[in-house]
Amino acid sequence: MREFKLICALVVSTFALISCKKDTKADEGAAYFGGEVVNPKNSFVILSKSEKILDTIRLDENNRFLYKIENVEKGLYTFRLWASEGLEYQMVLLEPNDSILFRLNTLEFDESLVYTGNGAKKNNYLINLFLDGEAEDKTILGFSQLTPMEFERRLDSIRDHKLRRLKQFNAKNPSSDTFNNLIKGNINYDYYLSKEVYPFVNYGNTERANFNELPEDFYGYRKDINYNYCELMDYFPYYSFLKHHFENLALSEHFKTSEDSVFNLKSLDYNLIKMNLIDSLMVNDSIKNSLLAQTAVEFMSNSKNTDDYDKVLHSFSAKNTNEKNDHYVTNMVNSLKGLKAGQRLPEVTVLNYNSKELILDKIIKRPTVIYFWSSVYRSHSDSHRKATELKIKYPEVDFIAINATATNLPNWKKQLSQYNYSKFDEFIFKEPEIAKHKLAISPINKVMIIDKNGKVVNAHTNMFSIMFEEELLGLLNQ
Repeated sequence: MREFKLICALVVSTFALISCKKDTKADEGAAYFGGEVVNPKNSFVILSKSEKILDTIRLDENNRFLYKIENVEKGLYTFRLWASEGLEYQMVLLEPNDSILFRLNTLEFDESLVYTGNGAKKNNYLINLFLDGEAEDKTILGFSQLTPMEFERRLDSIRDHKLRRLKQFNAKNPSSDTFNNLIKGNINYDYYLSKEVYPFVNYGNTERANFNELPEDFYGYRKDINYNYCELMDYFPYYSFLKHHFENLALSEHFKTSEDSVFNLKSLDYNLIKMNLIDSLMVNDSIKNSLLAQTAVEFMSNSKNTDDYDKVLHSFSAKNTNEKNDHYVTNMVNSLKGLKAGQRLPEVTVLNYNSKELILDKIIKRPTVIYFWSSVYRSHSDSHRKATELKIKYPEVDFIAINATATNLPNWKKQLSQYNYSKFDEFIFKEPEIAKHKLAISPINKVMIIDKNGKVVNAHTNMFSIMFEEELLGLLNQ
């Protein structure tokens, strides 16, 4: 869940940060926001509201800061800082006259976060709701193996309990409409999300069979969905709901006209239907553009059929209104076309541990697996662990790891030491943004298989796929 929270945030920030147009620029009154960071990994905190970074605030000699927001716009704000597992973020609800301080330990980011001051109670309620949700996710996953009626009954019980707790909290701590709308929205859209995901995580025969067994009113709440929910636009559970909601709607429509019975991310028809639904239902342009871009990129990251890329790009470009997104997706299509099987890697310069510049495809002397990582993602430890296992099983194959986001050589070296990664098969890009474009590195957990001649065998595979070792054996048997 925490990994997904970060991925959602990064996906949204990559394509288009979300905003709602408002009649007034700000509400009357100031708010103070500050805190103390225990075990800081960097000396600053980034504070933002929607698409706008308000400031990069430096910590003092006691690892503390205090920031004043004049004429504060009530709503959710984001603060980001580097923690033990990479870049972390959390939300804070600020309203006029709030004076909120937090304390957290970067070694246990969310779990150690506590607020004090005027406005602290509502934010402690919010963070506890988030933490409870992480444990709750596992419980609901277990419920997903029950029949639809029993699953719905238990889910209703969880939501009713949360709403009763909110009522009890308000009886002791009368709160603003902003707070109540946010919490009720969180509770309801978490509930909706669980129902949207149910057909995909229930271990039935197929997704089609699972859909057919649902009660007629299972998705009755859809008539209440707000596709322009301004209070939740900056809150990742809402974006998570929308992502799965459109996957569900698209698959239902796809099943009506196809003989497929399972969820297939590589299906061109399914992805075109999904983009049409996003375009027709979403009201807010920013989140619509973000969902469209994510759909296009996910399809191209999963499908090896480059002939379908232009069809997806055409559909995306006709609906997207964000020039930056259009440029990004168009460049990705062009880059992926240049990474077809049998073609040489594009020229990309990397730096080794000794700061020596090397051309990536000149390093390759044997069958090679190239995988990418970043300290921003916790999954980097999993990918390195998997690569270590595969090195033992396939000594004829070289494994090259590239930190795709590192820009500071000394910091990267510290990370290698911190995680006990090898100095000899780890690299960073000399020009990360250019390299990521040329190699179409999205998502960052993609893996490339290259033959001994430096030619592409598979430009976007997955080390954790059950088919990956078959790909390696096929490469070695060439």
